[in-house]
Amino acid sequence: MDSLQNEKHYKMALSRIWDLMEKLSKDPAEAQEMDMLATLVEAYEAVQIPMQPGDPIAFLKYKMEQENLKQGDLIPFIGDKSKIYNVLNYKQELTVTMIRSLSKGLGIPANFLIPS
Repeated sequence: MDSLQNEKHYKMALSRIWDLMEKLSKDPAEAQEMDMLATLVEAYEAVQIPMQPGDPIAFLKYKMEQENLKQGDLIPFIGDKSKIYNVLNYKQELTVTMIRSLSKGLGIPANFLIPS
């Protein structure tokens, strides 16, 4: 396999990597397989999940897409719909309170939500 063709293959590769990591095998063939899968996953993500480093809004949008979240689902973490709209459209930066709330509520590492 020289590339991951779609999201199904991507998720299968991630699952296999996880299985190999949990196994902690000393088998060189499995270590090589994990390295190859990690390389394929990185290549897939670079193309399919483009995101500028240090762009917390891009990461938040990606997380929303992956979790099938709608803007209304962010109300407990960001505030009313107008705040959510402004944040997602780069008109308002995330506050420290929003970052803490999103991190805790959605399991997003706080450093992913802090602009660089």
